[in-house]
Amino acid sequence: MAIVKLDLQDLAATERLGQFLSQGLAAGDVIALYGPLGAGKSALARALINRLCPYETDIPSPTFTLVQTYDMPDGTPLWHLDLYRIESPDDAIELGIEDALLDAACLIEWPERLETLLPDSCLSIQINPVSASLDSQMRQVQISAPARWSARIDALAKLFAKPDI
Repeated sequence: MAIVKLDLQDLAATERLGQFLSQGLAAGDVIALYGPLGAGKSALARALINRLCPYETDIPSPTFTLVQTYDMPDGTPLWHLDLYRIESPDDAIELGIEDALLDAACLIEWPERLETLLPDSCLSIQINPVSASLDSQMRQVQISAPARWSARIDALAKLFAKPDI
């Protein structure tokens, strides 16, 4: 498993990460977004969705609906899940997540609520604010990538290693 660590200086850098991750996203790809409240999980997800679905004018966080679905340009469904409010993996099964993990691309906030339902092939992203200050937009990100993601993550590491990114 490859591990990449990034320092994201501001919201624009977080958005660039989301836009980069949208490249090549396909059915069966799962991106698990970990981090505390306010870490930037929704901002990263929104940037990815906006890149894949530019016709969407409103990309709300699925905090209350638990899931928002979109269609990528090739017709593949894209599920954005916020599992903060679920109590157990059984609650996620009622949402239809088992089929989505196979047939859709999935962005999952609070994936720890799924326990063993997450596939081994998922890309795990831990996002942590650097400062306790509400004004700070700096984030430290650690990406754990299984073999399925290795080429994309290698390209990502090279892109974010450039000083102008």
